[in-house]
Amino acid sequence: MTTVALFTLLFGCMMLGIPIAFALGLSSLATILMFSNDSLASITLKLFEALSEHYTLLAIPFFILSSAFLSTGGVAKRIIRFALSMVGHIHGGIGMASVMACMIFAAVSGSSPATVAAIGSIVIVGMVKAGYPESLAAGLIGNAGTLGILIPPSIVMLVYSAATEVSASRMFMAGFVPGIMMGLMLMLVLYVVARYKKIPCQPWAGLSEIFSSGFSALGGLMLIIIVLGSIYGGIASPTEAAAVSAIYAFGVAIYGYRDMGPLKSIPWRKNGEGVVAMLARNLGQMVVTLPRIIVDKEINKVVLDASKVSIMLLFIIANAMLFAHVLTTERIPHHIAEMIVQWGLSPWMFLVVVNILLLIAGNFMEPSAILLIMAPILFPISMKLGIDPIHLGIIMVVNMEIGMLTPPVGLNLFVISGVTKNSMGWAIKSCMPWLMVLLTFLVIITYIPWISLCLPEFLDKMQGY
Repeated sequence: MTTVALFTLLFGCMMLGIPIAFALGLSSLATILMFSNDSLASITLKLFEALSEHYTLLAIPFFILSSAFLSTGGVAKRIIRFALSMVGHIHGGIGMASVMACMIFAAVSGSSPATVAAIGSIVIVGMVKAGYPESLAAGLIGNAGTLGILIPPSIVMLVYSAATEVSASRMFMAGFVPGIMMGLMLMLVLYVVARYKKIPCQPWAGLSEIFSSGFSALGGLMLIIIVLGSIYGGIASPTEAAAVSAIYAFGVAIYGYRDMGPLKSIPWRKNGEGVVAMLARNLGQMVVTLPRIIVDKEINKVVLDASKVSIMLLFIIANAMLFAHVLTTERIPHHIAEMIVQWGLSPWMFLVVVNILLLIAGNFMEPSAILLIMAPILFPISMKLGIDPIHLGIIMVVNMEIGMLTPPVGLNLFVISGVTKNSMGWAIKSCMPWLMVLLTFLVIITYIPWISLCLPEFLDKMQGY
């Protein structure tokens, strides 16, 4: 009875158009008041504990702030230039460079919509000028941008780790190989399409341009090394690495690249200036302008926007944690797990059911909410069937990628529509052909667990576990 009431209230609220965060909270609150002896005070305490007990969730606002500084600054332009110098001379090279740029930016932002917005706003126009159909360019970037939640560090992986108590570091490790594999699949398909459509390619840029553009993009590329290197090397936890990434992104955007803030119009080096004089002048400028950073409108806007996104996401998570608390208290996942095990489903049949459920949910709900609702239900079943929780996590993340591109709630579709200033219907048509690549990738990831588990297992052996 409790289960029926809980899910009836949840879907009833969603059908009335109530935002998912409020739907989760209201359905949980009503179920507790009707079927439980818990008081309102205990519910308030549970909402507080939902965030305070999960140390990993603290990484989310830090990664969002880091992404905001890098997206607003010129990091994306420098990464695109570096990617073009590497593969721009191949058939479909500009598109491949765009996919590569999405992969690199995904590794510094952890967000899919941010990746599409930052890279897409620059490269789609450039691809059209180079002879690409606009729908082809938009569809490619919309799909490549989903790598933002697969290539570590990923906010969605942090949410899964909080919901299942799985190591966030191991999830990050597991997403690395699949992320590169998916990017290569998109590049391969693009190469075939470019040759078929006879899309022109750029001349070879030369080694000097590769080194020059690589040095220019070094500020953004170093963030990947700092964050992932510290996590994989056991130096820092994901939360500590996220805090460092936010401070580093702030420093790179304001003091390094000077794309925003009071030093924006001041060059690093003046003509004829010596190295010592240059360093002394810049150090003095940094110290003098430090108080002005606090009141700088552009910087304050970036921090405010990042705060709004963080509050929205953490509010969803808090309500979803309350929903998960009701599920656990009423032993709903346990009963569902026993029922499915009694059906005699083999692991591969269970994974088919998982993919179908998640693909359907991705049409109507935001990725973090899906994970927080479905993970507590699917996790104990997968454990009983012998499915590795890390492998299950990657399957769920890939399904969330596809959900980013399926209407009516696909976030990347809204970003593509906004960037290209075309209708949602046009954005859907542009992304659908490329979605077949993601669905093929989902099948591969689902039934070849080695792709997800090879790097975590290798690093465990290296560390002597």
